[in-house]
Amino acid sequence: MAAYIFSLPFVLEEIIVLIARAPVRISFGGGGTDLAAYYDRYGGMVVSASINKYIYGIVTKNFDTTFQIISADYQTILNVPTDGQSASISNNEMRLAQAVYEYFQLNLPVNVFIASEVPPGTGLGSSGTTCALLCSVFSALSGRSMTKHQIAESAYEIETQRLEAPVGKQDQYAAAFGGLNCIEFHEDGVTVTPLALNASTVRRLERRLMLFFTGSTRQARKILHEQRQASEQSSGRTVEALHRIKDLGWQIKAAIEEGRLDDFGAMLDESWQYKKSLAQGVTNALIDTAYSTAREQGAIGGKITGAGGGGFLMLYCPEDRQEAVRGALSELGLQQIRCAFEFEGARVLLHTTLLSSPLDWQA
Repeated sequence: MAAYIFSLPFVLEEIIVLIARAPVRISFGGGGTDLAAYYDRYGGMVVSASINKYIYGIVTKNFDTTFQIISADYQTILNVPTDGQSASISNNEMRLAQAVYEYFQLNLPVNVFIASEVPPGTGLGSSGTTCALLCSVFSALSGRSMTKHQIAESAYEIETQRLEAPVGKQDQYAAAFGGLNCIEFHEDGVTVTPLALNASTVRRLERRLMLFFTGSTRQARKILHEQRQASEQSSGRTVEALHRIKDLGWQIKAAIEEGRLDDFGAMLDESWQYKKSLAQGVTNALIDTAYSTAREQGAIGGKITGAGGGGFLMLYCPEDRQEAVRGALSELGLQQIRCAFEFEGARVLLHTTLLSSPLDWQA
């Protein structure tokens, strides 16, 4: 996909403020089959849900000729001249913001403030969410709308081609579309199908899911790089595990749609056992202890979100066992984060354009 080059349909002095947000996600089944190394040959799928924890972007006009990125999560500021390239930077979120800015080629002197409700690098798809958020922001600033599919594809292209990140394709689509979906990946495209659920099943599932922060972040790049290399092989343990994870993904979809939620919980456990074999570092002693403890206290199944190695432990647990699970994991230092499903995806919340006096905007 070629970079978007837009001509501005308004004078720069009219840009006042833009506020946007995009949700992070949890995935229930199929994780790992969204890597191109796998789905280009075999087809992939994930069952995914966006949750009401968001990454926010706030855009205001800058008063000089730079594009300024301010990251609350990393407590970092980067200034990019609108007429040239900035020095190379190592912070992933700042590099990502700069890459999106350069992709759209608007050359606007604006401030972009980025803040997340969850710690970055915790397996909830924050990198793909941030990229989808910024694509949504710059699409709005350009004055031309992009479809959810275009936002997701642009975000994926920026991450994998411009930044050469070994990431899968589910995070960008989950952030762009929102909701509970079955997302299918093929060499020639992506299909997003909302799960066929009634309100009662949605609420029961929502009540029985528990999310715990393990207290550690992780760099998924090494795990995903190893997994991608193994996925490129014609056979082997990783490929066979991914085949099984995909089969379980379809079974998980059916169980959720049919309201067989305890069966879904058991399938989560089975899928987690396969996921641990995908690459080194997916699990560790703390994760294993926390998971076995939760199961002993009544959780039926669960998994570490994202590539693994840290972040959030997601559990499916009947309501009457949740207090016991919560107490046991608290003793291990894990903190619960309460969340619900969300169904909007990436969106601009406010885009105000007001004419002001020349004095206010004079360089």
